[in-house]
Amino acid sequence: MAKTTLWKAVQVAMQSAIGADLPITAITKANPGVVSIASHGLANGDYILLKDIQGMPEVNNKIFRVAGSTAGTVNLEGEDTTLYGTFVSGKANKLTFGTNFSTLLDFNVSGGEFADVDTTTIHDYESSSMPGMPSPLVATSSSIWDTSDPALKAAKLASDTQAQRAFLLTFQNSQKFLMNGNIGCTLIPVGSKGEKVTTNIKLSGSGKSNTYAS
Repeated sequence: MAKTTLWKAVQVAMQSAIGADLPITAITKANPGVVSIASHGLANGDYILLKDIQGMPEVNNKIFRVAGSTAGTVNLEGEDTTLYGTFVSGKANKLTFGTNFSTLLDFNVSGGEFADVDTTTIHDYESSSMPGMPSPLVATSSSIWDTSDPALKAAKLASDTQAQRAFLLTFQNSQKFLMNGNIGCTLIPVGSKGEKVTTNIKLSGSGKSNTYAS
């Protein structure tokens, strides 16, 4: 039976800190992929962002949870890299999710639809196509307008400085959704007569999202 997930008691955390660049020397083609990082200091359960990845674009700007940590390697939990490109270079950064929202009214993600690429030749009797590039992910959320709220203030600061931030959503049944991107947050109040005042937040995705069952 499918695991039913409700928009109830959802924890929404935003990246509050990002660690120093950790140079990656290798990523294996395996299930799961194993990342070689000297003196990384990462523990199982930590979250890392892979960036500036050359050769294996499938993992670039994507957030992963660390598993199987050893002195010089970590596993990308749940990520099968067997058929990915051949890694050349890149970096990893540890993420800290210490900014917790308590004012959000919704969280909607759009994008990810694949464009059709026409593969029809002059020799064919009928048209053919294949999936092309997916559209970028965009998450939008409305929030109760509270200019003193620490999370909203942190989101506006990230917006003002055009800084990327990662988001971690943890649902009541422990399922998790991770997304990285640039924030738009002005703290401008919106609404109609007699209704609560709200404000809008936008997250323009960078790289693929990720999910974990628990």
